[in-house]
Amino acid sequence: MASIRELHEQIISKERSAVEITQEALNRIQELEPKLHSFLTVTTEQALKQAQAVDAKIAAGEEIGILAGIPIGIKDNLCTKGIVTTCASRILENFVPPYESTVTQKLADAGGVMVGKTNLDEFAMGSSTENSAYQVTANPWDLSRVPGGSSGGSAAAVAADECVVSLGSDTGGSIRQPASFCGVVGMKPTYGLVSRYGLVAYASSLDQIGPFGRSVEDAAILLSAIAGYDPQDSTSLKVAIPNYAASLKPDLKVGKKLRIGVITETFGEGLDPEVEAAVTKAIEQLQELGAEIHPISCPSFRYGLPTYYIIAPSEASANLARYDGVKYGLRSPDADNLLSMYTRTRSQGFGAEVKRRIMIGTYALSAGYYDAYYLKAQKVRTLIKQDFEKAFETVDVLISPTAPTTAFQAGEKTTDPLSMYLNDLMTIPANLAGLPGISLPCGFDSKGLPIGLQIVGKVLGEEQLFQIAYAYEQSTNWHLQKPKIA
Repeated sequence: MASIRELHEQIISKERSAVEITQEALNRIQELEPKLHSFLTVTTEQALKQAQAVDAKIAAGEEIGILAGIPIGIKDNLCTKGIVTTCASRILENFVPPYESTVTQKLADAGGVMVGKTNLDEFAMGSSTENSAYQVTANPWDLSRVPGGSSGGSAAAVAADECVVSLGSDTGGSIRQPASFCGVVGMKPTYGLVSRYGLVAYASSLDQIGPFGRSVEDAAILLSAIAGYDPQDSTSLKVAIPNYAASLKPDLKVGKKLRIGVITETFGEGLDPEVEAAVTKAIEQLQELGAEIHPISCPSFRYGLPTYYIIAPSEASANLARYDGVKYGLRSPDADNLLSMYTRTRSQGFGAEVKRRIMIGTYALSAGYYDAYYLKAQKVRTLIKQDFEKAFETVDVLISPTAPTTAFQAGEKTTDPLSMYLNDLMTIPANLAGLPGISLPCGFDSKGLPIGLQIVGKVLGEEQLFQIAYAYEQSTNWHLQKPKIA
């Protein structure tokens, strides 16, 4: 499928209609879903209506925005009015939200076409999209492997050309890691840049919505559309949103010399040699494009993983307390008293990983352990943030691998939660510090699996991240590679 800009030109020139483009995406979904399992819900009727509205505007001679008529996938933890939103959990199996999330409303207002709701790890808790209560999504590059998580459905759908772009959410790497595994571009914005209103909460101080695209430009266009202040979100930032795509240039030699810091703690033990080689080559390529390369130490970086797995489950234990069978969602029919209804509903409705994280979080917040675990984790979070601030005194951006390995086999790590958690090692610190980060393809391993390069920027540094990523992308052909299934 073509890029957003190419499709926009085709629509306004009447070379192709929005309905034709949408039908092509729906046909692809119908063809591939028996193998891929990227979507939990396909919104065929709504998608065609939205596409028809775009064509009607074109016929009437009205101007349309660049996203009008573009097929988009939406992660199924974003509320969509009148359309089931499950968070891939049995406890919300039949939940139909009475309101629209801010980001999906913005896309609808821009003329975007929602082709469906994508699969995820239940309540966004996982790194492989194997924790979904309904299906396991496959990696388009190798159907026996995982697409990463928790936004694996959104990443796989873009990689397989089931949609042009998609939305995911990133709490500890859930956009960037699946982007790396599926060979697409994924951006986690600065905390507060994109409204979380209508995003079903996992860990409220970490969650952030962001875009997936086949190219840096597509991701930049989508972020421009969804970013901006929202009075319905108390953490929303009141800042001007630039046209991220307008400033993209295939050169790093314009203006002040770009200083890139390579985080030394992300290399060495535990990093796949092929991943290290590809990322090292990408860093050399950035140097050839005009950047200065500096080794940078972030000593607290190594504590990101244990810090995250105290803070995130603690917030999850509070956020998920609302699913008790009283207000909405699943209610156990065989309970004979209130306490029984609570326990049976939650026992039947939540999967193993969600239960595990609720229990960890409840323990960390309990009397006698709050200071020893949760409070200490928040202090370490501050140290990690200070490490980033110190690094940014000498460099403009930081670079690392996105994930320590390429996509692993489905079922390989399901019985070893700690091994699974290690997949978020590189991505978690940016969430703890609220910083923007982007992952883009930088090569393939000997099995033909994509490798991701992560670039982390300063607060509200998305424009610079897109510029660097675009310059690198245009100097290589990694983003032009597609899996055979596509």
